[in-house]
Amino acid sequence: MATVEPWLRGPVPEVIPELQSAAHALIHVREELGTLADLTSEELWLTPGGAASVGFHVRHIAGSLDRLLTYARGSALSPAQKATLAGERDATQPPNDVASLLEQAHAAIDSALDIVKAVSRDELFAPRTVGRAALPSTVFGLICHAAEHAVRHSGQAVTTTKIIKGLGFARR
Repeated sequence: MATVEPWLRGPVPEVIPELQSAAHALIHVREELGTLADLTSEELWLTPGGAASVGFHVRHIAGSLDRLLTYARGSALSPAQKATLAGERDATQPPNDVASLLEQAHAAIDSALDIVKAVSRDELFAPRTVGRAALPSTVFGLICHAAEHAVRHSGQAVTTTKIIKGLGFARR
């Protein structure tokens, strides 16, 4: 029998009802990323058909969660966060092996879940701005986008992994 998906396991403790779907999505991403653990370093950075590499997607999940939740806290990005963004596609930037990238992504997801648990109803719709252009959002909007963005990239990572393994790109 397949494992029950997070959204069917009941409420995540300490998370307000309005953010349950975001918490479930983050838990799902964490579990889905576990399916990538047996990739080789070569497979991790392949770009079949010009698609983004699995390594990029995993690294981007960690970085985008950090950046979006920085905005949700009402802060601006640091120079280090901007540098991380600039290097997400670079296979030579550490960490660049499967185990380390997954550890980084898991830590970012765990941190995101801690932030979600700390949000109260009173601050849910507090205004926040995004980027240099100070585009308008809210705590709720940023958390929901962070979760759905992570889901999007985990799905792409899983699909790209299946393509790489199915076509035997690196195992020929």
